[in-house]
Amino acid sequence: MSTTLFTPTQLGGLSLKNRIVMAPLTRSRAIGNLPNPLMEQYYRLRADAGLIITEGTSPSPNGLGYARIPGLFNEEQVQAWRRVTDGVHQAGGRIFVQLMHTGRVSHPANMPAGASVLAPSAVAVPGEMWTDVDGMQPHPVPNAMSETDIAQSIAEYAASAKLAMQAGFDGVELHAANGYLIDQFLNTASNQRNDHWGGKVENRIRFAVEVAKATVTAVGAERVGMRISPYGVFNAQVPDADMDALYLRLIDALNALGLLYVHVVDHSAMGAPKVSPELKAKIRAAFKGQYILSGGYDVARAAADLDAQRGDLVAFGRPFISNPDLVSKLKSGQELVAPDFSTFYTPGEKGYTDY
Repeated sequence: MSTTLFTPTQLGGLSLKNRIVMAPLTRSRAIGNLPNPLMEQYYRLRADAGLIITEGTSPSPNGLGYARIPGLFNEEQVQAWRRVTDGVHQAGGRIFVQLMHTGRVSHPANMPAGASVLAPSAVAVPGEMWTDVDGMQPHPVPNAMSETDIAQSIAEYAASAKLAMQAGFDGVELHAANGYLIDQFLNTASNQRNDHWGGKVENRIRFAVEVAKATVTAVGAERVGMRISPYGVFNAQVPDADMDALYLRLIDALNALGLLYVHVVDHSAMGAPKVSPELKAKIRAAFKGQYILSGGYDVARAAADLDAQRGDLVAFGRPFISNPDLVSKLKSGQELVAPDFSTFYTPGEKGYTDY
């Protein structure tokens, strides 16, 4: 078996002990939107990964769409995250925070007082979402973002990235995938604007590029990656005829900023439309930084894709939930423990730190 997956590598200026990435996984354990000792233990136990990318963490009160997800926009959150990053670093790991503004994928019952449900256009996500107060509730119609809202949101990403450095993170990943705010600007299902933030490809990528530019200015390009999901349908996103052109244009813009990596989501293993090998190859060829592969990988497929230079690192998601020692199990060929789906988003240690 190829050992490429388990060999040390460099990610910009960071030395990683292997090419295994722990993918961002929303776990909804942050009571009061604040990291806690349970979360510190959870991440520290998984520090054998070459790189950990945290669960989606909001850069703004307006982005706290789900129950019990963490934020990173005030000093209390910085200090709480500092305990997490210290634990991971003491265990020999590296950790990036994923900045996720949920945009229209939200409900006021999950948000602090004074926060607003914002999106590119006033188009609700179909269906319902969980609230701790009232159970399942329909998604509300979001407020279409004004120019002021857009400028404030861009600034919030940059400010949160600065706080991430204070909290001891090695870098930040901008979540531009899976139907959250940045992706909502990219996708015609959620972006029905007719100004310079919507319509043609150059306008739809503008928000993603401006967020990346502001974040790079704040903390440096060598500390910033972006997660994208071409052809993703999560949260009611819809592929369109310009999708390949849009992502290749986005990659060109990210190259100009010198972004550290792109993290490409392919959820076809979970029933989503497949991202064409042709588009993946074009992104791989065009992007000047590093490429993180993800989507239903096992050791054999990960090794094959790394050996074929289809990517530089491989992200594993759900296997990390129930196997904190995933790296050693993958290396030794041990059988993996199956996760308990009923505990993915519940509070407490059950299904979280008790494996």
